Amino acid sequence: MTKPAGRPACDRCLRPQSSCICRWITPVAHEAEVLVLQHPLEAGHAKNTARLLHLSLPRSRLLVGEVFEEAGLRAVMEETAAYTVLLYPETLREPAPALDPERLRDPAQVRLVVLDATWRKSRKMLHLNPLLGQLPRLSLDDAPASSYLIRKAHKPGQLSTLEAVCAALARLEGDGGRYQPLLQAFDGFVAQQLAFFRPV
Repeated sequence: MTKPAGRPACDRCLRPQSSCICRWITPVAHEAEVLVLQHPLEAGHAKNTARLLHLSLPRSRLLVGEVFEEAGLRAVMEETAAYTVLLYPETLREPAPALDPERLRDPAQVRLVVLDATWRKSRKMLHLNPLLGQLPRLSLDDAPASSYLIRKAHKPGQLSTLEAVCAALARLEGDGGRYQPLLQAFDGFVAQQLAFFRPV
């Protein structure tokens, strides 16, 4: 994500200083690794939550792109011996390898790959990056209600990237309470954005 031209920007969150979100950064001692693959159109979107998520999760990495060079992406996903899974719904049109429950037992040895994009763009990213289609999928079938009031969900159960990752990590680690402070900070972030924007 690049700093907006012409306006003083925060060096940490990269937002204009007038809408800095650093006050909402809430570090969490999570166990599983998180790799966020962010679509370029989301990188500069004022309502995007991935930057706040990344700054709050010490064991996270954020890469921006729509098409990733396969060798480079594979290298990132194989930096450690973690069991790599994709946070994405199962679909009949895009079958994926089955999850191995035994390898999910130790969250510290799991890497969660997340696509930060609209649903339409995420499907395109999945198509353009065949390596992602080879990953087992973790889906949130019983997702909690979203508090993401600044962007409309197109289907029930759809969450922001931050909410989805918190729900997935809570499930993997068996500790939902660990993520409550970050989700409360997220509510503050949403309220701040509501002061500037109406839902679209």
